[in-house]
Amino acid sequence: MSLPNLITLGRLFCVPVAIWLVLTGEIAAAFWIFVLAGLSDAVDGFIAKRFNLRSRLGAFLDPAADKALLVSMYVTLGVSQLLPVWLVILVVFRDVVIIGAFLLVTALSQPMRWEPLLVSKLNTALQIALVGVILFRLGFGIRFFDLHKPLIYAVAATTFVSGAAYLVRWMKALAGSEAGS
Repeated sequence: MSLPNLITLGRLFCVPVAIWLVLTGEIAAAFWIFVLAGLSDAVDGFIAKRFNLRSRLGAFLDPAADKALLVSMYVTLGVSQLLPVWLVILVVFRDVVIIGAFLLVTALSQPMRWEPLLVSKLNTALQIALVGVILFRLGFGIRFFDLHKPLIYAVAATTFVSGAAYLVRWMKALAGSEAGS
């Protein structure tokens, strides 16, 4: 177990803490846990690359910890009525479809390289920004000129576009594997 993987596990353990803090109304503390988790993501990646500590486990664990944190925060904020339910459903549905399609393509054909699309990276950045803005806004009472409203629609648009782009990618992969059979 390398240091980057231990840091990633620490981020994974932040998930239930952040959920609990939101559900108990400790939004400012949830904001700081969310920030800490984000910083840990940058630190583990830097250490893994800088000291050549990349591992197969880390390649799976790091994005799993990121998804666990984001999806959990979206569901928690939705349940708490701090985010629109339709957005929570869209975000969670996209991730379920992406994971399901990836597993299906991997099971039916040669394993694919897992590289996020540019629109998916933008989507993740917007999802993180939205959670951060919501938590900061509610935790500290600072409004940001209602920045969360356009972020909601930007997250929705990039979630839809990135989900569709992944489906196209994997349908092509499936079609290619069936053509070779």
